[in-house]
Amino acid sequence: MSRFWSPRVKELTPYVPGEQPKLKDLVKLNTNEHPLGPSPKVLEAIRAEAGDNLRLYPDPNGDVLKAKLADYHGVSTKQVFLGNGSDEVLAHIFFGLFQHGKPVLFPDITYSFYPVYCGIYHIEAQAIPVAEDFSIRPEDYTGDCGGIIFPNPNAPSGRALALSGVERIVAGNPDVVVVIDEAYVDFGAESAIKLVDRYPNLLVTQTLSKSRSLAGLRVGFAVGHEDLIEALERVKNSFNSYPLDRLALVGAVAAYDDEDYFRHATDYVIRERQRVTAGLERLGFDVVPSAANFVLARHPGHAGADLAAALRERSIIVRHFNKPRIEDHLRITIGSEAQNDALLGALPDIV
Repeated sequence: MSRFWSPRVKELTPYVPGEQPKLKDLVKLNTNEHPLGPSPKVLEAIRAEAGDNLRLYPDPNGDVLKAKLADYHGVSTKQVFLGNGSDEVLAHIFFGLFQHGKPVLFPDITYSFYPVYCGIYHIEAQAIPVAEDFSIRPEDYTGDCGGIIFPNPNAPSGRALALSGVERIVAGNPDVVVVIDEAYVDFGAESAIKLVDRYPNLLVTQTLSKSRSLAGLRVGFAVGHEDLIEALERVKNSFNSYPLDRLALVGAVAAYDDEDYFRHATDYVIRERQRVTAGLERLGFDVVPSAANFVLARHPGHAGADLAAALRERSIIVRHFNKPRIEDHLRITIGSEAQNDALLGALPDIV
């Protein structure tokens, strides 16, 4: 049926999401989902909203959620943009802010959706090599370009760039938009949102999928100068004016109303990350220092694909990327205490 495709579809190399297998007694450590469920306040809010009002469209602007996020981050509501997960926010960014006929810079080891967006919108992609220790070097992000984007902490490495390094990149490129993708920031990095009032070219994206345990609701947002937000609103209202449904809107607000649960949940992941890292290192793994809810690790005596296959035989799923520089690494989500015990218990026999 490909004869009906438009020419551009034939050229696309789509993003491949983490596998969602349906194996019995599965230990699922491949998609960076939170091991704990969402706040009880979120579930209560969703149940309260799940009534007759679902026949009505949601607020297209998400004003209540925007106000909540603006108050939380100390910005104005005009500096907040909402989207159906941060992936949709990023898609609008590439369309609305990066199409300038110049290359967009991002790390060579990073979120693999970035080159996909470049392919969709015919934007030249320029991958900047990270250092041998997988760190991002601010001095490498210079020269004529159409925009810069990178996650902080980076993925799949988990390495975080200090806020001073982020600021060096933003300040050193005043004529292009610099996007900091903070999907994992709450697990150990410092947010660049505090810099948006000083730099009109800075845009920060975040998601509720990771630290707020709401991957199933699909809520993402961006914070930046009003001019950048207005561009994203124009794109959004030309594409889908109702990106967030009623349940997502009330659930997201409730998540920010329960700061105690948020702190408890993130602290849990950080403690388990430290324990998993120590356990892997005792088994001879090299583990990249992580500020995310996952670790990137390799064993010098085993190929990454072989380790992933051996774990899968034991119903433990981790993420293996068949890509240069990380083909022998595994990205391992930090799961629950029981899931992490299963991982650490299976590996001695394998390695």
